[in-house]
Amino acid sequence: MNVVERRDIRFPFPELLEWMESPMFGFRPFGQIVRVEDYVADGRYVLRAELPGIDPDKDVEVMVDGGTLHIRAEKTRKAAEPHRSEFAYGSLSRTVTLPATARTDDVKAVYTGGVLEVSVGLAEEESAGRRITVEH
Repeated sequence: MNVVERRDIRFPFPELLEWMESPMFGFRPFGQIVRVEDYVADGRYVLRAELPGIDPDKDVEVMVDGGTLHIRAEKTRKAAEPHRSEFAYGSLSRTVTLPATARTDDVKAVYTGGVLEVSVGLAEEESAGRRITVEH
């Protein structure tokens, strides 16, 4: 398993959106964050999001746009109101910057056991470059 490196020239501060959504430092209430983990395996970027108690057919939307992955979900209360609830209800969302080599035409999403797993194919690593001899 590799650590994902997010270096991208599309936006000068690629982690800014993720920082703004952080429950510790951001502008989002603590209960409304979608917790995620990500890694690279078998040539694919994989992001796993905790979304328990959601109907994936009607309550989840996954979009890729401009080098970012957007996950939106809606979690509604059941008919019986609980005495106490620490569960998050309402609109949940998360935006994650994709690696620079992400192939946005190769995206798959699977929901199993309360976890949404989105995988994005990665292109071959860009070459480090080569020195060009200047003729004179």
